[in-house]
Amino acid sequence: MPRPKRILWVDDEVESLTSQVLFLEAQGFAVETATNGDDALVLMQRQPYGVVLLDEQMPGRRGLELFSAIRAMDQAMPVVMVTKSEEADTLKDAIGAEISDYLVKPVNPRQILSVVTRLLEGDRIRQQRLSRDFATRFRELEGRRGVGLSWRDWVELVVELAEWEVRLGSADEPGLQEALRTLQSSVREDFGKFLGNNYAGWLNDPKADRPPLSVDIGAEFLRPVLEQHGKVLLVVVDCLRLDQWAVIRPIISQQFDVETAHYFSILPTATPFARNAIFSGLFPAELKSRHPQWWADQDEASLNAHEAELLVEQLKDLTGRQVPVHYEKVFTAADGEVLLKRLPAALSKPGVTALVFNFIDQLTHGRTENSTLFEVARDTPALRSLTRTWFERSPLLDALREAARRSVPVLLTTDHGSIHCHTPATVFAKRDTTSNLRYKFGEDLKSQDPEAAISVDDLSTFGLPRRTPSTRLLLATGDRFFVYPTKLREYQARYRGAFLHGGVSPEEVVLPIALLTPRRG
Repeated sequence: MPRPKRILWVDDEVESLTSQVLFLEAQGFAVETATNGDDALVLMQRQPYGVVLLDEQMPGRRGLELFSAIRAMDQAMPVVMVTKSEEADTLKDAIGAEISDYLVKPVNPRQILSVVTRLLEGDRIRQQRLSRDFATRFRELEGRRGVGLSWRDWVELVVELAEWEVRLGSADEPGLQEALRTLQSSVREDFGKFLGNNYAGWLNDPKADRPPLSVDIGAEFLRPVLEQHGKVLLVVVDCLRLDQWAVIRPIISQQFDVETAHYFSILPTATPFARNAIFSGLFPAELKSRHPQWWADQDEASLNAHEAELLVEQLKDLTGRQVPVHYEKVFTAADGEVLLKRLPAALSKPGVTALVFNFIDQLTHGRTENSTLFEVARDTPALRSLTRTWFERSPLLDALREAARRSVPVLLTTDHGSIHCHTPATVFAKRDTTSNLRYKFGEDLKSQDPEAAISVDDLSTFGLPRRTPSTRLLLATGDRFFVYPTKLREYQARYRGAFLHGGVSPEEVVLPIALLTPRRG
């Protein structure tokens, strides 16, 4: 509920404020005055106020003493100190007490109006501006549908939609949020067609104009930083979406200059394929051919067991020399504590320190199986909020701070995102078909609705190892998840509303990669 447009001004020289009071009343505010703290508290007990203006130097209770009493009555009351005191200690005390604003007399009426308007009507004004801005951009974004977009256009569009999702998610505008969701649904369908038409060409035509892919992270992003600085911290946060990156970026910006670029995950957008591609610089088929001992088609659980070795091999290929690599994977808080003890020594040496953090991926998977997690991370805004809460107290943030203290540049990215799935898509398959919900390998595999999935008959065109001659790959598009006709109700009840990955959607494919440069001082 908005606060009333009623101001209480507490000042022992209140008669000198007549011009300011009259000006505020002319702007639609009701203004009452008190010459001391005791009278002010009596007035506050009688009726509500929107904001309190108070002097610091008054007989009886001083301003900061009165401030404490006011906050005891109303914890959220905006309080502005308007005082003659220019002493640094008074200013620091006011800031430390979390005074809403601080003005030094003499003040003109418009100064007071500006502060009061911001405190009482700022949220409403910002929300109105947000609504106007989105309405304008919505028409422009909607108009881009049906237009042939390049991969650069897609990056620009997807990033903007993620930013709007974050901004509208924190505003009380259900109508605008629903309009955005409708637009995002249409964009997902268009993006699926775009990738289905272009992905194989990117991989098989050397002259194709393609986006950076997972396999390019080492050559295009990691090597230049390593060559310039001699050392770099590489951080891969498993399953980080663009909107989640948007909510942790401001925290990182407090200690780093942040330069964000974007790349496309390889397909399928699942950890065994996408993260191995980052650490090896190879597509899965190339990886299996060059390092068969580190690839097993039938055991996806062990496919990411050799990321350190793969990074060493990739860096040797890229630089022509042996680059020292320190690699750690963090699953638990205990892992984080061990990491933070070893990290200073690792960052003090030349080479690459590579860290993988699995919390967000564990969260997105765990909420499907755990009712408590599901309630805490019920929807996309809740998942963003939980991501920020985790990050603020995470070993990841501590690791970044350690890098900042040691002036070590950081390359932070992810291997894939996730999509909030609501739509079941029926598939027909044999028993040996893989169990994944957003992608499936299998013989005689097909989707009941051809529009629900990208079908790949020749796995090699997608850079994937061959299986049996009749093995096909299905990649779910939009917000779909695969179900079998015989288990339709079971899968719908279990996985509708789950955050999944492995398929083709902007949220899974278009990913941030950020260079974090520690700020001097």
